This record gives sequence, C-alpha cells and structure tokens, in this order.
Amino acid sequence: MRFTAYVSGKVQEVGYRARVVDIANALGLKGMIENLKDGRVKIIAEGEDEKKIKWFEDAIDIKNALIYVSSIEKSYSPASGEFNSFGKLVAEGETDTRLDTAAGYLKELISAVNKMNENLGGKMDQMLSKQDELLDEVRSMNDNLSGKMDQMLGKQDQMLSKQDQMLSKQDQMLRKQDNLIIEVKYVNRKMDRALETGIVELKRDMAEVKSALKAKGII
Repeated sequence: MRFTAYVSGKVQEVGYRARVVDIANALGLKGMIENLKDGRVKIIAEGEDEKKIKWFEDAIDIKNALIYVSSIEKSYSPASGEFNSFGKLVAEGETDTRLDTAAGYLKELISAVNKMNENLGGKMDQMLSKQDELLDEVRSMNDNLSGKMDQMLGKQDQMLSKQDQMLSKQDQMLRKQDNLIIEVKYVNRKMDRALETGIVELKRDMAEVKSALKAKGII
C-alpha cells in the first residue's frame, strides 16, 4: 500500500521531517518526505503491512512545543516499489538532516526545560505551603507560650500578693508580741510593788502584835 499525505501547520524548519523519518524507519516503511513551497510537507510511505501504514498515519499527527500539525490531506494507492528506504528530499538552499536533528534535540530540550519548570513550580508551591504551615505553627506556639507566660505572671503576682499579706500579718503579730511584753513587764512591776507593800505592812502588823503581847506580859 502507498500512503500519500500533505501536512499543514507548523511543520517546516522545526524538525518535523526528521521525526517522520525516524517513525517510518522504526516501522520499516519506505518512501520520502519533502517541504513544499506553500509551507506544507509532502509524505509518501509504502509498506506491505496495512496496520503499520495506519500506525504511521496516526503517528505523523504531531503536536508539541515546536511542531503543530493542523491538518492532513490523505490518499491511498497501490505501492510503486520505487523507494529502497525512507528519506528526506532536500531542495537547494534547504537545511540538511543535521540541522533537523539539532531542531529535534532543541525541541526535546525545550520540553525538558518546560517539564523542569513545571516540577520546580510545583515544588516551590509545596515549599511555600510548608513555609506557611510552619509560620502558622510558630505563631500558634508563640500564642500558647504568651498565654502560659501570662498565666505564670498572674500566678507570680498572686504569690507576691499572698507573700505581702503574710508579711503584713507577721508585722502585726510582732507588734502584738511587743505590746504583750510591755504589758507583762508592767504587770510584773505592779506585782513587785504590791508584794513589797504587803511585806512592809505585814512586818508592821507583826511588830504591833509583838508590842501588844509584850504589854500584856505574854512574851
């Protein structure tokens, strides 16, 4: 079977022909591919296996970072057998296979860079998300710590207040103790004076009793 296609879109000077050559050779097809002056690409592919022709037909509809196939005009006919392999027809002044290969490598490089940027963007989003989570945790820890510090300071104020109350009561007790000592000393002095007075009076009474007894001749 002979498959003929006229491919339109962004298909010239972007490595499209090199890709089609690789696909055709991988499938064991014979034929050629060339750039047309109207911007299209003409493809002729021949093979004995119709399934491979169908696979080839689907595979040349390429859309990626550099290549974009917008439409394909297709036709089928019996194979002519005029081709020994599948290759590219190069017109005068046209770039050769090496530049197409370089364009292919460039496409792969751009694709890899885009993928890397996408991955990097995703990782950056993950890092920023984790950073936000970490900041939230730090804020939460700070809030909890501030709350606990306030509680500790409140308890410390309560303890200091109780300590002040205890010191005040201690001062009151010391003042009462001083007053009690003064009163005890005052009572002791009064008792001493009363005792001295009683002893004097007792001695005087005893002296009067002795005088009376002597007067009566009792002693």
